[in-house]
Parts: sequence; structure tokens; C-alpha cells
Amino acid sequence: MRSISLWDLPTRLFHWLLVIAITGSIVSVNLGGTWMLWHERFGLTVVGLLSFRLVWGVVGSTHARFHKFVPGPNSVMSYLKGEWQGLGHNPLGALSVIAMLALLGFQAITGLFATDAIAFNGPLYRAVSSSWNDTITSWHKLTEWFVYGLIGLHIASVLFYALVKKESLITPMITGRKTVSNQLAREPKGGGWIALGIALAVAGCAVWLANGGILPPPPPPPPDLGW
Repeated sequence: MRSISLWDLPTRLFHWLLVIAITGSIVSVNLGGTWMLWHERFGLTVVGLLSFRLVWGVVGSTHARFHKFVPGPNSVMSYLKGEWQGLGHNPLGALSVIAMLALLGFQAITGLFATDAIAFNGPLYRAVSSSWNDTITSWHKLTEWFVYGLIGLHIASVLFYALVKKESLITPMITGRKTVSNQLAREPKGGGWIALGIALAVAGCAVWLANGGILPPPPPPPPDLGW
């Protein structure tokens, strides 16, 4: 057995920052009122994090790259038969990651156009018609329940591995290291400073666009005539 570097630091930071951002989004939307400003900030954070992860899934280190863990039918069947061997996400875990990224991405994007019809509008509210605002808002509210379900499934999987299979999925995501057999031991490659800079730049641009960076400024309020 040998201890290897499995998850690079950017991947681990992405994971835990996403946990914080999603938790903050859920708490703030349920508190309502002025907390909706924080809901928007957490939503923009999710946009930035997901944009970073999409780029990092291409230019990051070995086990963070999508082409290394996106499973095919054969690998899924091998895993279900107990014959799969590999590092990083197992095939079912990889499908869960893909579903999570897609669902959270949809939830974050629809939130940019949503409205509570009282005091809060998403930063891209003015980019579409009011009828589309209503439609997208309904999608945003409906998808919230799917997010809860997927989060519950994710937590259940972590507990199953810890209690039944006696394997911690959390520890490698904190330390970045995992003990594996010499047959599987391969140190990851790639994901250097240039790749990190590219991913951060794309994430910054995504947040700027999501916050209405290319929209014209809203019209000024009517003058107060003092009547």
C-alpha cells in the first residue's frame, strides 16, 4: 500500500466552498427579506465556482479531469459487479458529480433571472421579458427540491461508505491524499499555475457577466418634485 496525492488543492477548495455557498443559499432563501441579497451573493459565488470547475475539469490535475472519471456503460457494470478498480470517483460517484454540477448550474443560472415579485430581482432580471421572468422563476423554485434530493443522496452515499464499506470519502477531500495499492498508485500530473490562472480568469468573467456586466445601467428614478 502507498499514500498518493489524489485531490489537488483547487479541487478540494472548490468542493468545500461549494458546500458553504449552497448552505448559505438554502439558509438565506428560507430566511427571506433582506437576506435575499445574500442569497444573490451566494448564487453568484456558485456561478463562479462551477465555471472554475468546468475549466479545471479540462486543464486541472489528472483526477480532476472529466475525461478521467466520466464513466461509460462498461465501467458502471464493472463497478456494480464489484470488479472496478481505479482512483478518484467511482463510476456511480462520477455520475452523481455530473448530475450535481448540471443541476446546480441550472439552479444558479435560473436564479439570475428570477424574481419574488415583491422586492427582489435577479441580476439579469432585465435581460428577458416579464413573462419569461415568471417562467424561469417557476423553474428555479421547482428545481430547488431536486437539489435537496441530490444533496440527501450525496450525504447518504458518504455515510454508506463510512459505515458499511469502512472507507472515508471525506478524509481525502480534506488532506488530498489516499492510501492505495501499489498497482493503482500513480501520482497526478498537470494543473499547474498557468492552468489555475486560466480557470480563475474564466470564473471571474462568468461572475461579471452573471452580475449584469454587459447590461446597460437601469434608468434613473424619477426626480423628486417635492410635492
